Amino acid sequence: MSKFWSPEVHQLTPYVPGEQPRQRLIKLNTNENPYPPAPGVADTLRDFDATALRLYPDPESQALRTAIAEHYAVTPEQVFVGNGSDEVLALAFMAFFRQPLPLYMPEISYSFYPVYCQLYGVERKALPLDHEWKVDLEAFPTDNGGVIFANPNAPTGHAHPREAIAGLLERQRDSVVLVDEAYVDFGAQSAVPLVERYPNLLVCGTFSKSRSLAGLRLGFAIGSKELIEGIGRVKNSFNSYPIDRLAEACAIASLADQAYFERCTAAVIATREWSREALEARGFDVLPSSSNFLFARPTRIDGPALFESLRERGLLVRHFSSPALAPFLRITIGTDEEMRTLVEAIDEIQA
Repeated sequence: MSKFWSPEVHQLTPYVPGEQPRQRLIKLNTNENPYPPAPGVADTLRDFDATALRLYPDPESQALRTAIAEHYAVTPEQVFVGNGSDEVLALAFMAFFRQPLPLYMPEISYSFYPVYCQLYGVERKALPLDHEWKVDLEAFPTDNGGVIFANPNAPTGHAHPREAIAGLLERQRDSVVLVDEAYVDFGAQSAVPLVERYPNLLVCGTFSKSRSLAGLRLGFAIGSKELIEGIGRVKNSFNSYPIDRLAEACAIASLADQAYFERCTAAVIATREWSREALEARGFDVLPSSSNFLFARPTRIDGPALFESLRERGLLVRHFSSPALAPFLRITIGTDEEMRTLVEAIDEIQA
């Protein structure tokens, strides 16, 4: 604490990211992709003209927005890009959710959402998940200052089909509905095709998960031209050059290799299902997942104790300390070898 801080800073409770260990561990705690980026990304890094870095990047990131637009069958004017989806979300909170009415979200979801509410003075209303640990789309009232949820949800992994989201949008006509699709490529349906029908829909995505570019920090949003213009007004009042030249070139190279993208996501999905069956065979309650992680509750050992025992054996998974989540572990899907090592360690611990 410091007397020089603004009063609001004293009251903030910042988001706590997953541990980034310095020692050598099998890292299954922050939902990173176990496979490298598309080969074209490495080619781009090798061939990049470093002299270009003396110049500012395109403030509109037109080349990247065009590539994203082509991939998702929208127009570049319907695309916004930022430094990771966290920045895109932060700008969207400022652009759309500082309203007289509260913003509604699930009680259990991405833990950055409450942080943004506190930072921007947004009143937050949190709704419980249903008895199956699913986001209850029917529970969101129409009298609100916005709705936000992750699909698939984090850390639970459940995803709604596109038409269920369309049903929500039919009821929510007068405020922005933000669907956070950080994990959508691992088995869920994107809501992007609904953007043309619903001008209040904003879909956020990231290059961090399915495209293996977490270290590059690139996120995007797709919505109506009016919503994208609103985020752009906030961005240009904060940082006119968010996407650097190298990041833009690597992202475009990643989008160009659809076959590699599909092979990697299919591999993660296959390993996820093998891991789910292996954990269930060892007494875990595992929630159905459409993401690149599993949310699992051990029944033969206490969740926090298993977390510590795995770490002692060089395996890092994610444990949340809140009472509702404390019995569970969120386990990122790694390579086949990493997941076999995890299962072998669990057998040793539970023996």
